[in-house]
Amino acid sequence: MTQLDVLYRYGAPPTEAATLAVANLREVYGVRKLEFDEAKKTVRVEYDATRLNDDSVANLLRNAGLDIEEKVVLDR
Repeated sequence: MTQLDVLYRYGAPPTEAATLAVANLREVYGVRKLEFDEAKKTVRVEYDATRLNDDSVANLLRNAGLDIEEKVVLDR
């Protein structure tokens, strides 16, 4: 398993329905962790790169109802 993190900035705050749908993403095989930073309007996702890629993670978040605006470059 290869663990990667990706960070996305979102626009509108998530609705209650979107929040519940995003919480359910933890059940998707390959998604390991989700962290929101409300002040920066970002969501960080830790995922298994053998199962998913950045684009598929963004699509999962969008399909859950999150207003993804852009991918943010992570500082290492």
